[in-house]
This record gives sequence, structure tokens and C-alpha cells, in this order.
Amino acid sequence: MKEFKAFALRGNVLDLAIGVILGVAFGAVVSSIVDDILMPLIAAVIGETDFSALAFEVRGSVVRYGAFLTAVVNFLLVAVAVFFLVKGMNRLQGRPREDQPKNRPCPFCLSSIPLEARRCPACTSELKPALA
Repeated sequence: MKEFKAFALRGNVLDLAIGVILGVAFGAVVSSIVDDILMPLIAAVIGETDFSALAFEVRGSVVRYGAFLTAVVNFLLVAVAVFFLVKGMNRLQGRPREDQPKNRPCPFCLSSIPLEARRCPACTSELKPALA
């Protein structure tokens, strides 16, 4: 019992449990966005939200291409919803944008150095960090 308690209370197990719980909740949010917002908008434009009835027959075999189309549309909508949710969360967290430079030129030798550098590794000049 003591070993199980040590295992269950380790940070990794708790982090994993929290991640699974948040993942399920996030999945519900994404499903709701797709099912309750995006699919009705598509239905308003196209006329239907479910294409699974679309099919044709070849030598007695039924090819249900509508089910495939529905799966593709659902996948694309979920991908778009996840993209915008993650983008919004990143904006709320104030993460630095990826297009911001991570390096700067050394004013003495013009070699590329990290923004936080206090000494150039190429010419060994002392520098003030660009980021305070």
C-alpha cells in the first residue's frame, strides 16, 4: 500500500490525470463548437449537415461516399475549431509571438548572438542584454 501511495502521489501521475480530465473537457468544447455552431452554419449554406445518405452502386456494391464526405468535413471543422481555440488560449497566456527574433547582431563583429547575451562568443566584447 505504501508503494502504491508513493506511485499515485508522484507529480507525473497527477499531471497525467489532470491532463486527461482537461482533455475530455476540451473535447466536449470542440464537439459543441462543431455540432452546435459550425455544422448549423454549413446546413444554412448547403442545405444539409449529414451527407452519409449519398451513395452510388457499382455492379451490386454500394459505395457510400457520403459517409466519407461527412467524416472529412467533421475532421476539418474540428481542426479549425482546435486551431482557433489554441490560438486564443495562447493570446490569453501572453506567449511571445514566434516571429519575434531570438538573436541579434553583435555591434562589434556582426555575428549572431542571443538577445540575452552579455558577451559575444565570437569577439568576446562585453554587451548590454537587449532584453531587460
